[in-house]
Amino acid sequence: MALIVQKYGGSSVADAASIKRVAKRIAEARRAGDDVVVVVSAMGDTTDELIDLATEVTPVPPQREMDILLTAGERISMSLLAMAIHSQGVSARSYTGQQAGVITDAAYGKAKIIDVAPSRIRKALDAGHVAIVAGFQGVNQETNDVTTLGRGGSDTTAVALAAALGADVCEIYTDVDGVFTADPRIVPAARKIDRISYEEMLEMAASGAKVLAPRCVEYGRRYDVPVHVRSSFSGKVGTIVAAPPTRSVPGLPLDAAPDATDEGHGPEDHQENPMEDPIISGVAHDRSEAKITIVGVPDVPGTAARIFEIVATAGANIDMIVQNVSAARTGLTDISFTLPTTDGAATIEALTAHQAAVGFASLEFDDQIGKLSLIGAGMRSSSGVSAKLFGALRDAGINIEMITTSEIRISVVTRADQLDDAVRAVHTAFELDAADEAVVYGGTGR
Repeated sequence: MALIVQKYGGSSVADAASIKRVAKRIAEARRAGDDVVVVVSAMGDTTDELIDLATEVTPVPPQREMDILLTAGERISMSLLAMAIHSQGVSARSYTGQQAGVITDAAYGKAKIIDVAPSRIRKALDAGHVAIVAGFQGVNQETNDVTTLGRGGSDTTAVALAAALGADVCEIYTDVDGVFTADPRIVPAARKIDRISYEEMLEMAASGAKVLAPRCVEYGRRYDVPVHVRSSFSGKVGTIVAAPPTRSVPGLPLDAAPDATDEGHGPEDHQENPMEDPIISGVAHDRSEAKITIVGVPDVPGTAARIFEIVATAGANIDMIVQNVSAARTGLTDISFTLPTTDGAATIEALTAHQAAVGFASLEFDDQIGKLSLIGAGMRSSSGVSAKLFGALRDAGINIEMITTSEIRISVVTRADQLDDAVRAVHTAFELDAADEAVVYGGTGR
């Protein structure tokens, strides 16, 4: 008997027929003898509809009340799913995030999980029930207020529960068959990845790949929870997100080398990984960022520190930063950085309020940009990756505005209207195209 945590996104429970289909899958897993905990998102576009409704009532709704409102979506889907499972002849109990023991900090709208105390879930499992948990929500222990975890919060809820319960695997069900080398909505020839490391998946998620939320992947890596990404619309094997398998080491017992029985391990395999990492795992893209350029910045020590202290007070998350070479005649430079578009207005307001103190000339805001990221653990030991990337963009007529890198990632900023063409060109250049087109069963990728 295994303990499985399953998470179903909004497209998987979008209507009554979908809920019945999901209930049948859950019931089959329970009849097979497994203990099952299910985390569910709101149905379809319910969350967006609730946000729209709130803004019709008031242009600036209080965040505390927004969190109470938005948790309603998951409560609806969890109770309907429990009813559907009952109709399959399997006992199920539904629980809010608070009832499930998901404890968070007090940051409304983007709370972070600080602890999970799943005693009620454990009792439900011991009694033979399937436990259905509302994702995306928790409770602040000090105030007892309901909180929400932000976009992708149901993914994080699922992995956090899996870690707390000691689950064998956390299955994330979505509307595609796994993690692909690119978004199949943009690159129909994208290839499904059978297995990917936490490190690579975290870079892809942080770079815009929407199949998993970055916080979910980070939680999985921290607590070593294997994450299985698969489709709720098919029975196909998906993608395993886990630590790289270790090689067998002669003289050590099997339990010291978890994957020592894997085929393809030659006698020379004494290192950490079973084979050379693929050079490139995938191409991710992100349309949600904007660029701010601070023009005419005095190029003296401490100015950049002052600027980004101001940005930090505005609550903005900075991604890429570029500073131009100072003009010798004027002693001034320009600094550009990218951030979520939603953080743009507050950041511009904060910088403008301190313009005289910092001494810069003007601000420029550009929300028509797109970010493309090339990710692969094999970059560490392979030359020529950058040349091939920039050559592919050149041949496609794509201009590059900013560049940043990590050990396993290269990201570039282009014009938003050129981003799709850029993704397809780079995907083809690195020979990632598959012979068959990927299937997208829903419309959101979550």
